[in-house]
Amino acid sequence: MLEKALVNKNKSADYKEVTKELEQNLSVLQQKIRDKKLPVIILIEGWGASGKGMVIADMIKMLDPRFFKVCSTMPANDAEKRYPLMKRFWANIPAYGTMSIMDRSWYQELAIAKLEDGISKEEYERRIRSVNTFERQLTDDGYLIIKLFLHISRQEQKKRFLKLKEDSATKWRVTGLDKKRNKKYDEYYEQFDDMLEKTNTPYSKWKVINTTDKHFTRFQLFNILVSQITNAVNSQPEPKEPLPVDDFKLLDMPALSEVKLDNKKLSPTEYDKELKKAQKELAKLHGKIYKHKIPVVLAFEGWDAAGKGGAIKRVGAALDPRGYEAVPVAAPDSREKNRHYLWRFWNALPKTGHITIFDRSWYGRVMVEKLEKFTPSERCEMAYREINEFEQELTDCGVVVMKFWIQIDKDEQLRRFTERQNTPEKQWKITDEDWRNREKWDLYEPAIDRMISLTSTEDAPWHIIEGNDKKYARIKVMKLIIERLNKALKDVT
Repeated sequence: MLEKALVNKNKSADYKEVTKELEQNLSVLQQKIRDKKLPVIILIEGWGASGKGMVIADMIKMLDPRFFKVCSTMPANDAEKRYPLMKRFWANIPAYGTMSIMDRSWYQELAIAKLEDGISKEEYERRIRSVNTFERQLTDDGYLIIKLFLHISRQEQKKRFLKLKEDSATKWRVTGLDKKRNKKYDEYYEQFDDMLEKTNTPYSKWKVINTTDKHFTRFQLFNILVSQITNAVNSQPEPKEPLPVDDFKLLDMPALSEVKLDNKKLSPTEYDKELKKAQKELAKLHGKIYKHKIPVVLAFEGWDAAGKGGAIKRVGAALDPRGYEAVPVAAPDSREKNRHYLWRFWNALPKTGHITIFDRSWYGRVMVEKLEKFTPSERCEMAYREINEFEQELTDCGVVVMKFWIQIDKDEQLRRFTERQNTPEKQWKITDEDWRNREKWDLYEPAIDRMISLTSTEDAPWHIIEGNDKKYARIKVMKLIIERLNKALKDVT
């Protein structure tokens, strides 16, 4: 792609007047972005000394600072390295109606990482897929991503470095790494070109700008921004066909109606014995996964009153409180509603060696949001693949992902609802919404069956837990966690 970089064929003066008009247009378009609630990401990549700082400075002069944020991407620090690769980039996605301007971005984890951090070819290709998936998920949600690569020749870069070094106020900006990159320009050129080709997708295309001439650079910058933002604010979103999930290794799962709940019981004596044993073993394993820096995500779903809270409480009681967090998931708040629905879950992920337990999870997208029509149906249909991709991103980064559906029958739910309603200290657990949801049992059950069948993958399978007897369910959950953690430890030792 770099060989096709735009070339300045006219005199600089020819661009000045039209650039002024484009600048004013950008200022007007920011208000339209707000009115349409269009989230915009503008990312600036390119060679050292290619003018990234100048481009950003020119751009933001025309914008209201209350509605954009400039994010400078530095190499990941030790704390950031303890999370999945894309987490820090998800954290910076803008709210609907605002802009993020990226001074470098997730692309530093691709070509630069391959050349300087020594990541393998396989890891480089995996990261390419992660970035393409990330950008597609955002654009499917209505985000506009404008990607600019600022291009200069080796000779031009060297000339700019020399000029910077001549001034005592700017010589600090030229580092030994800059010199190395200029010396190995051809090697970096080849890797940048490969990265641009592989991430130039239909939903997120690259624009390469030759920045040798500053006036031509400014013209191209504002022409691209105004053109793409104008198209986005004036167009009506077209319904998109959900991508299939058949390229994931899905497991055969039973329908909920096929799960036998009879004879899945423990006596109080058996329960106390098994609980003590399981919690002791889980406590040991927590120390081991901390030592080996294995992050763990446990997601609990199930019918209202199925016993999620009780199971989570027994698991948590076995863990070091400094090394785990339980995250209750309710309806999204205003900040969460104003971003991609996965944003809040990316922000809650555990660091290496820690455990995050989700009491309800991202699966609300294909249950309550879908059935209650809180979200357009086409976006809910896209979620099956998005969820599989999210969980695959986690498991590829070494996260253990376990998902539990706690199954009870309608009679048992009614018994528990009635008990809660008639017991003063438990009345806070039962709401009018619980009763309304119960009336929709027959609508929810096939939706849950579909959810489980389309998202139970080899690396992140669903575990359906027979829950009519709470004691049996708690012990089964703990035994499955112990089994999975032992396997994860075996894989790394």
